[in-house]
Amino acid sequence: MTDHQALAADLVVDGLSVAVDGKEILRGVDLTVPAGEVHALMGPNGSGKSTLAYTLSGHPKYAVTGGTATFGGDDLLALPADARARLGLFLCFQYPTAIPGVTTVNFMRAALRAQGKEMPAREFIRRLNEEMAALRIDESFRARYINDGFSGGEKKRAEILQMAMLRPRLSILDETDSGLDVDALRTVANGVTRLAGPDMSVLVITHYPRILEYLKPDRVHILNQGRVILSGGPELATQIEREGYEPIIGPIAAEAGASRTSLTGVVAEAQA
Repeated sequence: MTDHQALAADLVVDGLSVAVDGKEILRGVDLTVPAGEVHALMGPNGSGKSTLAYTLSGHPKYAVTGGTATFGGDDLLALPADARARLGLFLCFQYPTAIPGVTTVNFMRAALRAQGKEMPAREFIRRLNEEMAALRIDESFRARYINDGFSGGEKKRAEILQMAMLRPRLSILDETDSGLDVDALRTVANGVTRLAGPDMSVLVITHYPRILEYLKPDRVHILNQGRVILSGGPELATQIEREGYEPIIGPIAAEAGASRTSLTGVVAEAQA
């Protein structure tokens, strides 16, 4: 891997439209995550947040019907999922899948090897132990099968452990805070914060502002009905915590209806 490839890069999504089983979910998403920054994508349930995460990661179920998505200048949409991973994209799943028979150690070594990041056994174990200690993961994890019989908190810690070992250029966290108690949430958020920076950008997807109390975003975007309708600073998350989504979403939708213009046009004016 070159020094250039080791650094975070800009994610640029322009007019991205996506359908699932013939139903349009994303309707022209515009989103930019500059290199090295932490951005939060928020919105009500069903707004299309997970669809965006899976589309960027290359899930074949999600059909792109328009727009573009680039990472560091590379056309993501032209690449299969494994090539996107080698490019440096990593997705923390909302519901991680169990892999019975595959231990954490074997899984991590195989993942590193697939990305050309294999290291000597002694260095691998040293790093794994360091990352597990930082995430307060019991050493028994090394011999346990991936996510098999894990609690919700253990699954999320295991995902962050994978991220810490792989050191991707962009990490997409899809509802990573789901089902976590306060202590686990703080540990996971601190683990992400420790890794974020010049070498790794972060897009954290959530509909609750709670994780953002620990994982301080540079920018917050609101997704509704398949479009980013508003972007702003961390104060947007504070407003949502205090007032909910309706005071933000309602006026924009009402303006679009009153003027008989498309929501896209109103969003463009709001972002200007």
